[in-house]
Amino acid sequence: MQQHATSEISSSLDSVSSVQTDREQLSYAFRLAEAFGFHEGICNHFSVKLDGDSERYLINPYGTHWSEMTPQALLMIDGDGTVLEGEGMVEDSAKFIHISGHRANPRHKALLHTHMPYATALTMIEGGRLEFAHQTVARYFGRIDYYDKFGGLAVSAEEGARLAETATQKQNIDVTFLANHGIVVGGSTVAAAFDDLYYLERACRQQLFAMQSGKPLKLIPEDVIKLTAEQIERDREMFSIEHFTALSRVLENSPLHRFTF
Repeated sequence: MQQHATSEISSSLDSVSSVQTDREQLSYAFRLAEAFGFHEGICNHFSVKLDGDSERYLINPYGTHWSEMTPQALLMIDGDGTVLEGEGMVEDSAKFIHISGHRANPRHKALLHTHMPYATALTMIEGGRLEFAHQTVARYFGRIDYYDKFGGLAVSAEEGARLAETATQKQNIDVTFLANHGIVVGGSTVAAAFDDLYYLERACRQQLFAMQSGKPLKLIPEDVIKLTAEQIERDREMFSIEHFTALSRVLENSPLHRFTF
């Protein structure tokens, strides 16, 4: 009996520790995104699905600026969007995009939704696509999809379900471009998702700069794209952790630091 009780206490402590780690990493992701200029006012949202049998998520409260996000400022919500811990409200679009998204693809512990300028600019171009014209883009080979119909603000369960349909049918997709709207990036960890978010904006910026020349993009042959994607994938998880840790360390040492992008 005593051994059973000790095991339960240990499991409970592990759960608390895991949640706190998720809170810390997600709060860093918000502050880093703001420092890079990926935010838009107090809009957009990041979420993490907490480990365990029950459906619980961490998400940002509407009205809290990303630069002031702390671990304890994050809300814990259930699968209905009801706040379990924390103070504040969850924006409707945050509920519908994120809860539907996590359910659609269980691989995605973290989901990041932004209107960051360069990636969003591509969603505003007729037939806009991230082209394989730079080695950075190769990391997304087979992992990108496009939702080409803008149906208004994602403030209903129906619109959330439509946005998640791609994720349900294509479990390999980690990046979705939402026409006339923005992007959603999913990852197995906060670090992996943020790493993809960072390089996605870089890749979109590089393409838009190249397009300003008025000349055709020099596309990489598909066999070389596949090779480069395989090379990147081998160490992507490790590199994402190192990258996220380094960026977080900069903010820890200098909270007001702004990154030149």
